Amino acid sequence: MSMNIAEKILAFKSGKKAVEPGELVIADIDLVLANDITAPIAIKEFRASGAKKVWDRTKVALVPDHFTPNKDIKSAEQAKMLREFAHEQKLTHYYDQGEVGIEHALLPEQGVVVPGDLVIGADSHTCTYGALGAFATGVGSTDAAFGMMTGKAWFKVPESIKFVYKGKLNKWVSSKDLILHTIGDVGVDGALYKVMEFTGPVIDKLSMDARLTMSNMAIEAGGKAGLMNPDETTLEYVKGRAQHKWKVFTSDKDAKYEKVIEYDCSKIEPVVSCPSLPENTKPASKLSKVAVDQSVIGSCTNGRMEDLRIAAKILKGKKVNSRVRCLIFPGTKDIYLQALKEGLIETFVKAGAIFSMPTCGPCLGGHMGILAKGETAISTTNRNFVGRMGSTESSVYLASPAVAAASAILGRIGTPEDLK
Repeated sequence: MSMNIAEKILAFKSGKKAVEPGELVIADIDLVLANDITAPIAIKEFRASGAKKVWDRTKVALVPDHFTPNKDIKSAEQAKMLREFAHEQKLTHYYDQGEVGIEHALLPEQGVVVPGDLVIGADSHTCTYGALGAFATGVGSTDAAFGMMTGKAWFKVPESIKFVYKGKLNKWVSSKDLILHTIGDVGVDGALYKVMEFTGPVIDKLSMDARLTMSNMAIEAGGKAGLMNPDETTLEYVKGRAQHKWKVFTSDKDAKYEKVIEYDCSKIEPVVSCPSLPENTKPASKLSKVAVDQSVIGSCTNGRMEDLRIAAKILKGKKVNSRVRCLIFPGTKDIYLQALKEGLIETFVKAGAIFSMPTCGPCLGGHMGILAKGETAISTTNRNFVGRMGSTESSVYLASPAVAAASAILGRIGTPEDLK
C-alpha cells in the first residue's frame, strides 16, 4: 500500500504495516517536550495520577525558555517546579540558565530530534521538527503528562496536503516569505488537522535553518504537522549531532493526498502578515506607509544563524532609526557564541540594536519587548494575534529577518531594496 511520509511514521510507530486517514492509533513516541508554561500543568497531572517515574528519562525534554531569565515571582516558581522535577527524575534533556535555548531551535541543534521520530510537545510550534522528517505535533499538557508516564500517545491519522514550490526565489525572498505566502493563500484553517508536506525544487535547495522556519509555522494554517522528506541536506545536518539512531521515511511517488497545491516562487516577493492574523498577508512593498516602533528579530521561527547573518548584512554600517527599538534574540547558546565569533553582535550593537540571551521574550508578550497601547512592531515571530506582544491596542506585523532589519533602519515597513 502506498503511503506518504506522515502515514509511514505513524504506521511504524503503532506497529502496523499501513494506516489510512481517519484511523485511530496508539503509537510509541520518541520524545515528550514541555516548557516553563506548559510543563507545570503536566507535572501536576503526572503527580495526581500517582505516577512515580517517567517512562524513559532520556525521552522527556523540559526547556524553561519562555521567561528566561525569570521575569517575576510566578515565572520563577514555575521554573523551580521544572528544575525540581528534572532533578528528581534525572532527566537527560533539561536545559536551564546558561544552557537554555528556545526549545524549537535547541532540540534540533542538539540532535535530540532526528528523522523518523514521533514527537509530542506541549507547545503548538512543536511542528518545527517536521523539517527533519519527524512527525512532530503540539498537544495539551495532560496528553504530555500521559506521554511522560507511558511513552505513548493516540492519534487520528490525518489527511495530507502536498505543497509544491517551483521556480526561483527572488532576491531577499526567504522561506519565511514562502510560508507566509502559503498561509495567506490557504488561510489559518486551510490545513486544519492536516499534514502540510512541503516539497518541490525550491524546498530541495533550502538550508536546514530555512526549512525549520517553514515547518515551524504549519500550525498557523491549522496544520497537525509540517513535514519535509529527508534528503542529503537533512542527513548532513543530523550527522555528528544525533543523540540516537534515525530512520528515514519518504513519501511514495504514488502516495495519496487530499489535494496538491503548487506555487511559482518567481512570482513571490517579500511578504508581510498584517494584524491580526497570519493569513492577512500583503507584499512588503505595499506597506511603506506603516511606521514601526519596534523590530524583533529572533524566536523559534527566525532565531538561527542564517537569520542573524541576514540581519547583520543589512544592519552593518547603518543605524537603527532613532524612534525604533530593535531587539535581537538568538535561538540558542551555540548560536549566540557563533554570532560573537563572527562579529555579528558587534555589528548589531554598533547599529543601535539590543542583543539578548536566548529567550522567547516578547514573542508571546512575555517580557523584554512588550508593546504599549498604540505601538506597532514588525517581527520575525510566528503570531500576530490581538495582544500577542503586549497591549490589546498594539499591532504586530510578521516578516522575514531581511524585512524586519530594513524596517528597523527605515522606521517604517520596507525591504533592503529601499535602503539603496
